[in-house]
Order: sequence, then structure tokens, then C-alpha cells
Amino acid sequence: LLPQPCRRGTHPRRDEVELVMATAVAKTNPAKPVKRAPTGIVSDPIADMLTRVRNANTARHPEVKVPASKLKLEIARVLKDEGYIAGYEVEADGTTQTMRIIFKSRPDRTRVISGVKRISRPGLRVYARKTEIPRVLGGLGIAILSTAEGVMSGRQATRQGLGGEVLAFVW
Repeated sequence: LLPQPCRRGTHPRRDEVELVMATAVAKTNPAKPVKRAPTGIVSDPIADMLTRVRNANTARHPEVKVPASKLKLEIARVLKDEGYIAGYEVEADGTTQTMRIIFKSRPDRTRVISGVKRISRPGLRVYARKTEIPRVLGGLGIAILSTAEGVMSGRQATRQGLGGEVLAFVW
């Protein structure tokens, strides 16, 4: 037999992986368990939110749904105040809250958000003094900071003379 047309020493399915996700099972009837929607365990919920926003924006979706929390609502508020999104709404269904982020587009149908990057993460926290607040793309983007006075953009933090944790860059 002739050799397969691939690099020598590699298997064509070497990159196959199996996605494993936890699922919640209701305990109403032990004989007949009902499966619910998969509950993903997220170690960095802010990065998950920013990734969902980035992916939905790139795919040109008009909106995206994200699990809500106080910090995520504050980040969405900053994005709305700075003009990067059209708005956001909180939808409550039972015990869980979901935030719906509505994207904004320019008259030529291009998106307002062209990039999102998570800066401070659980493995490496990034803090900035009031004199060292980073400028994104020379002032064309914003840095989202978590300060002692709440979540705000880099410009607001500079105006108020505050430093804090640099959560993300948006441009």
C-alpha cells in the first residue's frame, strides 16, 4: 500500500478532542431524570462576556444574550455611555438573569465595535495608577477600569483622578 498523503509521523486525526460539559439533572422523578440545558463552568465570566460580544459582533448578529451579574451590567453601562452599543436589557426567568446586549452599527453598515480585549484576568491582575491609565489606540478606544468609585472608562477615571484594575480594552 502507498503511504497516506500527510506529513511523516503524524496521524490525520491527531487534533481530535471531545468536548465535555456538565449538565444539570432535575430530581423530580428519580426513575425518569429530565436533562436541562448544559451549565458551563466559567472561570472568568468577564472574559466569557467579552468573547460572546466579540463573536456576535463579528458574525453581525443584532444582539447577544449573556448571563447577567452586577459587574457585567456595569461594563455594559460603560459601553452604552461611550457609544459602543445601542443598549442593554435584563431579562429574568426564574432564578437566572440574562442580559441582552443590542449592537450599534454605522450608516455604512459597519460595526461600531472593531475589537475587544480582556486585560486583567484571574491568573494575572493588571492595575493602573491614576497617572498610568492606558490609552487605547492613541485615544480612539477606551479602557474599562474597576475603581473604588465603580466601573468607569479610562477618561472618566483620569478626570476624577482615580486608578484601579484595568478590565478590558474596547476599540
